[in-house]
Amino acid sequence: MSNEAEKETGQEGVMDLEEPKKMTREDWRKKKELEEQRKLGNAPAEVDEEGKDINPHIPQYIASVPWYIDPSKRPTLKHQRPQAEKQYNFSAIGEWYKRGKPVSTKFRKGACENCGAMTHKKKDCLERPRKVGAKFSGTEIAQDEHQQIQLSLDYDGKRDRWNGYDPDEHMRIVEEYSKVDLAKRTLKAQRLQEELATGKLVDQTVSTVDEADSCSLTQEREHNSEDEDEDKYADDIDMPGQNFDSKRRITVRNLRIREDIAKYLRNLDPNSAYYDPKTRAMRENPYSNTGKNPEEVGYAGDNFARYTGDTISMAQTQLFAWEAYERGTDVHLQADPTKLELLHQSYKVKKEDFKGQQKESILEKYGGQQHLEVPPRELLLAQTEDYVEYSRHGAVIKGQEKAIARSKYEEDVLINNHTCIWGSYWKDGIWGYKCCHSLVKQSYCTGEAGKKTTLHQEKIKEKKKKNKKHKKKGGDSSDEEDDSKKKEKLKKALDAEEYRLKQVAEMMQVDERKRPYHSLKEVREPTEEEMEAFRMKRSRPDDPMASFLSQ
Repeated sequence: MSNEAEKETGQEGVMDLEEPKKMTREDWRKKKELEEQRKLGNAPAEVDEEGKDINPHIPQYIASVPWYIDPSKRPTLKHQRPQAEKQYNFSAIGEWYKRGKPVSTKFRKGACENCGAMTHKKKDCLERPRKVGAKFSGTEIAQDEHQQIQLSLDYDGKRDRWNGYDPDEHMRIVEEYSKVDLAKRTLKAQRLQEELATGKLVDQTVSTVDEADSCSLTQEREHNSEDEDEDKYADDIDMPGQNFDSKRRITVRNLRIREDIAKYLRNLDPNSAYYDPKTRAMRENPYSNTGKNPEEVGYAGDNFARYTGDTISMAQTQLFAWEAYERGTDVHLQADPTKLELLHQSYKVKKEDFKGQQKESILEKYGGQQHLEVPPRELLLAQTEDYVEYSRHGAVIKGQEKAIARSKYEEDVLINNHTCIWGSYWKDGIWGYKCCHSLVKQSYCTGEAGKKTTLHQEKIKEKKKKNKKHKKKGGDSSDEEDDSKKKEKLKKALDAEEYRLKQVAEMMQVDERKRPYHSLKEVREPTEEEMEAFRMKRSRPDDPMASFLSQ
């Protein structure tokens, strides 16, 4: 019976792990139709073993469990979610090290008789034994030891600047400031009562009624300045772009109204006017490529507003005032604007008259009036070589482009008989002249002769390199001879070092009073071979194999 049961259970286990049967064509079609309906939202989504919906767009090989693991399981996405056993448990936001525990001032029952701490007994106390213990003296009670907790912080927790901060500390500061504010109010109320009692406040109000309105306002401000510390000049603040209220004590920026369009949104063409995000400036006209008239556009760039109206004339007047002041005329744009304007107009008239007289005197002396009256070249020939394309709005599409910014240095300047500029030739990381292959700046041009000499020098250098290679090959045999000589010298030095060590050992066995003097021995600088022999024969006590080397 037992064998039959075992066979049955074995067969059941095999049946459980059997590969799923192949679906019929009809079942396969129904399954595909159901998937399509789920993707379109016409059929309810499939539910996993936890009761959560499975996204129908997730592939089957992700959602379904392999048949060789458990064919009875339904499709699930549990393996795609974070696993509980692999999650790290970090400390909570309220956990922190214990600090600032209060110290007891009286001896407590069950505490250490020596120091007074509750966390150990007298036999375990590590403090110096006192002459009179804390139990009998009741003074200098030691603080209780407490083991700090081990915090496990995540990335943000390690970098949290407010970690371990106690909010009660802030409440203490708030309470302190509220007490100070209350004290100020009580003092202010007391002062008002004293002034009313003495009659000073009534006299001040009567005197202010007789005076002008401006004087009354100033006196009220002076009176209030004693009571209100920082609100004295609060209402006088009239800064552009801000609205200051002394009662609320809030500064509010006047933001852009809703109908305004941002500068960078006026023309989304990347080749239009440049917008600087740091200064919020757009100097050029954003509608320049669209053919619109700058005067008809709501915004034509910062330069349009900067160089329109009386801005240019104002700048010219200011410049004239500075120049006149340097020449001794005492004028100022803000102090004497009328005087400055009259002076500027008379200066312009005199300047134009002087230019006209100068022009007439030159023409009378040298002649040439007929050349000045000639119409421009474009009108004479009725054509130009400049190609320009216009749009139907009159804007330039092609031609008359902006001039290319040239360098401030002189270009194409030929010196010292050179036919090419410096930098036209490059060789081995060095600039030179192409006409003579000279690599020395500001040298005199030698022409074709210079090119031949440089080629000749290069050939000589190549020959020298080849000769050096041949010498190196021939020198290998001499190196072998030098190695053999060095080995012989080292061998002799090793023998001499062994002999010296034997002599030292014999001298160490002789009594100190019977040892000979060393003053008559030769003292010279040791050779390289002798130093190498000394290093090889030197005994090192820290060497674990030192005892075996002596055997």
